[in-house]
Amino acid sequence: MKSTGMVVGYRDMQVPFSLVSEEENSKNLVVFLPGAAYSVQSPAFHYSQEIFLDHSFDVLQVNYRYNDKAYNEFSKEELSEAIKHDVRTVLDKVLTDISYEKFYFVGKSLGTIAMSSELNRAIFREAHAIWLTPLLHRDDVFAAMVNNENRGLCIIGDNDRCYVEERFDQLKNKSNLVAKLLPNVNHSLEYDHNMVESIDILKEVIKDIQEFVV
Repeated sequence: MKSTGMVVGYRDMQVPFSLVSEEENSKNLVVFLPGAAYSVQSPAFHYSQEIFLDHSFDVLQVNYRYNDKAYNEFSKEELSEAIKHDVRTVLDKVLTDISYEKFYFVGKSLGTIAMSSELNRAIFREAHAIWLTPLLHRDDVFAAMVNNENRGLCIIGDNDRCYVEERFDQLKNKSNLVAKLLPNVNHSLEYDHNMVESIDILKEVIKDIQEFVV
């Protein structure tokens, strides 16, 4: 079953979301926070959704559209504020209507900005976090990853423009975080100009997520 909704977000812009459920009255929720150009229909999210549904989770897809022309005038700072505001507004709406006990977050790229903010909330203190190509060059994202005690999985390639070796090395030393580095893999979780071998990377990523979800 899939239901859709809309909230009024930052600067009164509409932010759509979808809630996918296969089990009635599930107490488990996973929140999907995609990248600007990597939607919830993209492969990593599509297959992750199947994993979570198999584990009796409801799947909340926050379908912000920051590639729309309406956001063209936004600075990077304002876009960061927008995604944090919009995701919190969607979550507050959903959690007003339904009560959950167990939470996961799956954030990709831009989505890790909102994820970093949400994990500071008391309700998500025990949430599990899957960081796909996190924006390690951003202080707020890195601080959330290195300081929070949430059980986590981080996957990033060393050919990713957001990869920072020194920061990743610090993450590797955290006992609550599995930090996985993919050689020669870019920000799209692919190899440049090699789509066939990129499928193997996708399989590896999905396998890691499947093993992480308990």
